[in-house]
Amino acid sequence: MSDPALEPIVQVRGLRKVFAHGLSDVVALDNIDLDIHAGEFLALMGPSGSGKSTLLHIIAGIDRATQGECHVLGQDIGGLSENELCRWRNAHIGFVFQSFNLIPVLTAFENVEMPLLLTSLGKSERVEHVRTVLNIVGLGDRMTHYPRQLSGGEEQRVAIGRALVADPDLVLADEPTGDLDAHSAQEILTILCKLNQDYKKTIIMVTHDPRASRYGSVTRHLDKGKLLPLQSPA
Repeated sequence: MSDPALEPIVQVRGLRKVFAHGLSDVVALDNIDLDIHAGEFLALMGPSGSGKSTLLHIIAGIDRATQGECHVLGQDIGGLSENELCRWRNAHIGFVFQSFNLIPVLTAFENVEMPLLLTSLGKSERVEHVRTVLNIVGLGDRMTHYPRQLSGGEEQRVAIGRALVADPDLVLADEPTGDLDAHSAQEILTILCKLNQDYKKTIIMVTHDPRASRYGSVTRHLDKGKLLPLQSPA
């Protein structure tokens, strides 16, 4: 009998995603099988157009597969309605975008607090949660600053705080260093490592940068919609 603790928290089987493009179809993902275990930091690599962001979006419940199965935390997310999917995503997923997606008229504190406004937490609890995550990402002294007053690296740290504030089971990052200089990129990758190692967060990071992929504990490669076999260490 299998140990539930050893079961993957993400199980993808036979996953296929096809986009209609004019008179033809574009196959973005082609028969993907993938297991991700709790506590992993998976770096998902591949060139532009390889399907890596599409796969991340399906695991996050942002997009839907054309066929195949995607079970996350024991839930068949393909079988959920849009409303159910939204509630599930808010409860379990923290997503970090390449372009930060901060609201310019809100402070760092208010941007991070936004996901908590969908919960039953009272104001004092929300304040405690926001202060905690902003301190974790090194912005405890920048809470009242607006995005325009922050550097790109600081904006991305706010975005990571927003992804963390509801204590998600999975943190998914789509090219989180793609818009940053080398120094800021290293700071962001160090924070993601800290979340994985010190706070035991399971992280899936999409990247095309081999330097970024080295921060992951597991690296997988996508090419033209196909997941390449896992390579054994040399």
